[in-house]
Amino acid sequence: MIIAQVPSASDTKAEITSAWDRVQLLIDNSIARLPSVILAIIVFIIFFLIARTVKQVIKRVTRRRRNARSLGMVLGRLAQGTIILVGLFVALTIIIPSFQVGDLVQLLGISGVAVGFAFRDILQNFLAGILILLTEPFQINDQIVFKNFEGTVENIETRATTIRTYDGRRIVIPNAELFTNSVTVNTAFGNRRIEYDFGIGYGDDIDFAKQLILEAINETEGVLQDPAADVLVVDLADFTVNIRARWWIQPPRRADALDFRDKVLSAVKNKLTANGVDLPFPTQQILFHDQTEETDGNRNRQREGWPSGFGKVPQSRSIGGSLNRLIHSQIPREDKDGNNKTSIIDRQ
Repeated sequence: MIIAQVPSASDTKAEITSAWDRVQLLIDNSIARLPSVILAIIVFIIFFLIARTVKQVIKRVTRRRRNARSLGMVLGRLAQGTIILVGLFVALTIIIPSFQVGDLVQLLGISGVAVGFAFRDILQNFLAGILILLTEPFQINDQIVFKNFEGTVENIETRATTIRTYDGRRIVIPNAELFTNSVTVNTAFGNRRIEYDFGIGYGDDIDFAKQLILEAINETEGVLQDPAADVLVVDLADFTVNIRARWWIQPPRRADALDFRDKVLSAVKNKLTANGVDLPFPTQQILFHDQTEETDGNRNRQREGWPSGFGKVPQSRSIGGSLNRLIHSQIPREDKDGNNKTSIIDRQ
């Protein structure tokens, strides 16, 4: 049989007194640390205000440069976060004198390794974004080509870059891919060269055609005279002599390039056709090997794949005549002794 022991009144009074003493000690310690807490709060507020001021200063400085606004925003946020973190460390040191910043840094370093492995892609894109903003290989409103994407840069953030394609779509590209791969910046320079190959007939005068093409390009409004346009023969193709025309435009944006291309091609085509220069298109010619002079004329003067040779050309043979001679050559014949003998193929 177990009998529960009822605490006496003296024991209960002792426990209440002990608890009250602990509460009293906590209150006394809080009151004693109240100046330190107030000072820590004031210090943290000061650091917070300094952080906001630094952020505003950085944004104001970079606002003058239109292309550096994104960089100023990122640097402002980084500076603000760093100053606030330092203020927090200082405030904790004031409240808790035994607090060591080195211990916290060591703890953050150990945990940072684990966080780095977990968020490797995010950190990689973040660092790539910072480097892109610092080095500025391209800027906002530049027109770039990346792999199969082409468009205008809308925004450069720390994680990704946003471009707007010419057909009205938005593409978000991670900064790590942009930083580690080739990017074509079409608007990096003030001028842009456009080229196109024109095909003329083999019977046309090349110099005359080149002169007409240059005249048509120079007469087109908006084409730059310096650097000057030029034309040169680049290929003797199957059915055309290809002449490449190159001209410069300004500004180098895609819409302007398409507009000038339309104007120049229309002007060159009209100029060439008006002056009798042929612009041939692909054709095919089928030749039969049983052609005869009666239907095709003198084979010595033919150039459509027939070997003209030298001297007299032997008369052509038809397929039907050759088959007829082959059949007759297989019929048995008797020789002078009365024996059957297969004749040899007649030759002409």
